[in-house]
Amino acid sequence: MEMEDLVQKKLRSIFNDNNIIFDKSRFAGGLTNYNYIMNINGTEYVIRQPGAMTNLMINRKKEKFNEKIAAKLGINSECVYFDEVSGIKISLFIKNSKNIAKVDPCCHKNLKAVSALMKRIHSSGEQLANSFDWTIELDKYERIIQELNGDFFFDYTVLKNQLIDFMEKNIKNTISVPCHNDTVPENFLVGPNGKTYLVDWEYSGMNDPSWDVAAYILESKLNSKAIQYLLLDYYGKFPSLEEILKIKCYMAAQDLLWMVWAMVRHYSGDDFLDYCCFRYERFQKNVNAIRIWPEYSIADMIKNISSTIAF
Repeated sequence: MEMEDLVQKKLRSIFNDNNIIFDKSRFAGGLTNYNYIMNINGTEYVIRQPGAMTNLMINRKKEKFNEKIAAKLGINSECVYFDEVSGIKISLFIKNSKNIAKVDPCCHKNLKAVSALMKRIHSSGEQLANSFDWTIELDKYERIIQELNGDFFFDYTVLKNQLIDFMEKNIKNTISVPCHNDTVPENFLVGPNGKTYLVDWEYSGMNDPSWDVAAYILESKLNSKAIQYLLLDYYGKFPSLEEILKIKCYMAAQDLLWMVWAMVRHYSGDDFLDYCCFRYERFQKNVNAIRIWPEYSIADMIKNISSTIAF
């Protein structure tokens, strides 16, 4: 059964109404999955249609457990249905909410809200169902690409190993706390009362908190002033040089990891090639820069370059 048909079947079963049609007219965004807002019996819901190959990339049972932790902390939208097998999820839509990417991910008000929410998660003392190790995730995605008979960029293995070796030698002090691990601005929602939520917990797991900080900086394309504000607010003081280097390494690792994730989607038939090239191009630039130039700034890492790269 096609995933779209399965979603409709689930909707009819859950709401006990065989006349429900899976309405995809109100797209709510998503890369890993596709989310749609539907009004069912007067209530608005977010319907998640899982993307291709996500059953191989995400452990839905662990995601469900972690979602419950986020709900207990009061920072997630309410989930009303979660299918651990298919990945189909139905959540209450937070009325009149907007994601921070559309509002302004760089303004001080939103940076402060993001920082506060991340600190609340990281200091919660909760134990998530799993650990998130980007190298393990990367290995998993690589195996899927090999099974799909896909190719990697010509210098992929060399640059990947250079980054891993550099991190092993220079990143010593890490801790393990509850992390979201996909802190893109689109996942932060601001409700009409000003309350901030963090949704989509499929990559969540125990990790170093600077991974979440690095992800928000990278995915929001923060300028230097916004970066400084976020770092000062989150850490309470300007981070040490070692912590700054850790953030830089995590930014490079995220471009590499999500590029390979996108390659899985590309080789499974989705249109992700431009996304692959954009992230790998930036990774190429940054993995060399952080190894050679200690003064290379976080703001410089966000900038992209135009070049031609090949598999």
